[in-house]
Amino acid sequence: MHFDFTDLRLFVHIAEAGNLTQGAAQVFLSPPAASARIRALEDSLESQLLYRGNKGVSLTQSGETLLRHARIILRQVDYLRDDFTGPNNDRSGHVRIFANTTAVTEFMPEILAHFLASRPGVTIDLQERLTHDIVRAIRDGTADLGIVSGDIDQTGLEAIRFSTDRLLLAVPLGHELAKRKSVAFADTLAFEHIGLHEGSTLLAFLRGLMEKNGYERALRVKLRSFEAMCRMIEAGVGIGILPESAARRHMKTMQIALVGINDSWAVRERYVLVRSIDALPGAGRALVDELVLNAAGGSK
Repeated sequence: MHFDFTDLRLFVHIAEAGNLTQGAAQVFLSPPAASARIRALEDSLESQLLYRGNKGVSLTQSGETLLRHARIILRQVDYLRDDFTGPNNDRSGHVRIFANTTAVTEFMPEILAHFLASRPGVTIDLQERLTHDIVRAIRDGTADLGIVSGDIDQTGLEAIRFSTDRLLLAVPLGHELAKRKSVAFADTLAFEHIGLHEGSTLLAFLRGLMEKNGYERALRVKLRSFEAMCRMIEAGVGIGILPESAARRHMKTMQIALVGINDSWAVRERYVLVRSIDALPGAGRALVDELVLNAAGGSK
């Protein structure tokens, strides 16, 4: 078995692009040279890695296996390089983060602004993903850090709790639920709901939790942000479920009321997921510390 890091990087780029020409361009190879390298890689592994078609390429089962291992190997090489950049090894490097909607929109911008201000050599790739995609990405090495809320399968991962995610019901002022201190979520389904956009973790969570209790039937409008949700709620179009941080921030400038949710799932712990905290590059470990420290300082 023989291959080098260029082979692995080429294969990962082709797999992610679903196109040999586009993948080859990422590592500055011509399509014929890239094709020859992939053929040699397949011969070395004695396995077909790609299905080739007129519309691009797709992975065989062997290709899926190689992709999983290649990502981990290449990330470890990146970590090794980052850890030998000098004594201030948390001052440079690249960290890829997959996170849920609340993290991406509510607290990560502020945390990253503070974190990056003193680390000009660090770059961040922050992407919004569904919870199951986040967990899978950490397991297969696609991402360095995952930020999730609630109960998850932590098998093979390290989960560092850093804060609490509380969900509240937002309603227009004057709504019949506005004077309630709390309400069972099932009792809100008699009213039309405003939800977050397709692909958001909150929408997926509520759908999965309440699909047999009429949430989908109650869902009238889906929007791209918590601010847009609150504006629609303020206008009296419906009611909606939001994270407490977003709900309280928008309540300061909008005519909405917040009501607690009785259901136990409304209070969820937030975790940073990693394959191994000790194997992270310095910048990754420093960012985990920043999240924990920020939470300890009172951010929820």
